[in-house]
Amino acid sequence: MNTSGDLISPQERSWRRRRLDRDRSLGLRLTLAATAAFLVLVPFALLALLVLGAWSPLSRLDASITDALHGYAVDHPAWVRLMEVWTHVFGPGPLRVAAAAVVVWLLVRGAPRLALWVVTTMTVGGLLGALLKLLVGRHRPDLLDPVARAAGYSFPSGHALNATLAAGVLLLVFLPFARHSRALRGALWAAAVLIAVVTGLSRIALGVHWTSDVVGGWLLGVAVVAATSAAFSTWRTRVGRRPARTTREGVEPELAEPGPDGRHA
Repeated sequence: MNTSGDLISPQERSWRRRRLDRDRSLGLRLTLAATAAFLVLVPFALLALLVLGAWSPLSRLDASITDALHGYAVDHPAWVRLMEVWTHVFGPGPLRVAAAAVVVWLLVRGAPRLALWVVTTMTVGGLLGALLKLLVGRHRPDLLDPVARAAGYSFPSGHALNATLAAGVLLLVFLPFARHSRALRGALWAAAVLIAVVTGLSRIALGVHWTSDVVGGWLLGVAVVAATSAAFSTWRTRVGRRPARTTREGVEPELAEPGPDGRHA
């Protein structure tokens, strides 16, 4: 009598071994990264469907949060000024300039593929966000006494999306320099999370985005970074480099290590 193990073909067992083999280009780490990207896209897709369908519980939650924060903003002008400064400093434009500066630095340092990963991540994420805004066509909050204004459609939040993209890119680029320092690594993670979270919250506080817009921007940004990181991991293993512990070492650990020719990547 055949056991359940006997019912699995050699090809299927081989495929499973490759998916769980950390030394193969499509091995364990890539499989986990791709799975993480997919799992993040699932709640984003669900959220987008709820927004498109104008699901009343979500609409009520968005409205209640917006009303509460708007009331606080109207009574606290200093809070509004702080949020305005933050939302401008960490807006899509300045963050793209920062990413471009990192690209130039990487090229000078001799890491063209890593520079291409940065460009790809920022570009793909930005284009997806712009396309989804047009497809969803959601209007921004319409407040009687607005403390700030913004043009264009609302879902997903471009500020939240680009802040997540830039924070993820900068984190994964510079983590190699903090591999041996838990404190520095924690500081980099804290800075990345702070930039993404506070930038998104500033858009809600200023009344120019619904909460679900910001959550959608965060989810999409994380999914894009996870997906492009998985693709970069594929290249690394195909050229014979060891698998990177991405959350600890970044996507290119060799960036912090001088090579035989004196270059770092």
